[in-house]
Amino acid sequence: MAAVQTSGERALNRLAIVAVLVITMIFLAPIYWIVATSFKPRNLATTIPPTVVFTPEISPFVKLMTKRSQLREQPTPEEYAAAPWWERMVFDGGEKVVRDGKDQVQWSAYPSRFLNSLIIAVTSTVLAVGMGTFTAYGFSRFKVKGEGDLLFFILSTRMLPPVVVAIPMFLMYRIVGLTDTHIGLIILYTAFNLSFSVWLMKGFIDEIPKEYEEAALVDGYTRMQAFFKIVLPEAATGIAATAVFCFITAWNEYAFALMMTNRRAQTAPPFIPSQVGSGLPDWTVIAAGTFLFLLPVAFFTFLLRNHLLRGMSFGAIRK
Repeated sequence: MAAVQTSGERALNRLAIVAVLVITMIFLAPIYWIVATSFKPRNLATTIPPTVVFTPEISPFVKLMTKRSQLREQPTPEEYAAAPWWERMVFDGGEKVVRDGKDQVQWSAYPSRFLNSLIIAVTSTVLAVGMGTFTAYGFSRFKVKGEGDLLFFILSTRMLPPVVVAIPMFLMYRIVGLTDTHIGLIILYTAFNLSFSVWLMKGFIDEIPKEYEEAALVDGYTRMQAFFKIVLPEAATGIAATAVFCFITAWNEYAFALMMTNRRAQTAPPFIPSQVGSGLPDWTVIAAGTFLFLLPVAFFTFLLRNHLLRGMSFGAIRK
């Protein structure tokens, strides 16, 4: 028989619901503001009071993807009519799209920076989660001399913020020729995420009964076959949760990317603020770049959403 709630309990439940809604709105407000600004005309981006109701347009995304310069004179009606529809949006903002000697549109560096972020974040996440899973399995299933000290040493790599070791790493990278390279950032991000991956995956693997593997070994499986066919499927939830956190860390990392890269391997986080430039900044372009930058993380987290809640509780680290 269901317990009957008192008026006080009902009031507390309503208060809890209101608190959750308020906290959710507080956290979502910056996201809404970024998305709204990325679709605003430039003249509405910094109005006081803020403009909430407006006609959305995609001119900020057009400006983000192209190189532009200020118009010295307005285009003639013939030039305006002959321009593509998306270029007319740039004209309307008092700018023009830069073209080369062959009248080809000069695209901005944002697509290449976005691709660099994708390559580096995905590769470092795969390496960190893969090596972390193997390492965690070894610590979980075998007697390792000095296990506690080794685990503490692995964890100690996360005790300093990246900016503290950025300068020594930059000097070392410059000597070995890894500055402004994809492999250099992949190594850094993998090493930075590896300790987190090891500790989190060890908690997941500790929860998997050893009897499953022992039964597989009795049936003739090798240790590696038992690992791939028994342990990995059972740890899939933990692997997914670990991958999400490692990907988010690598995707959003700023300090190393700012100091270790310049052009060739530069990622999106240090590139987006550089669009402020001098004079009056175009906040709609910066918001458009930020909005596009949010999409891969949101999509990846959405795909693995069913694993996150169970993964957070299933892999609780305990001594």
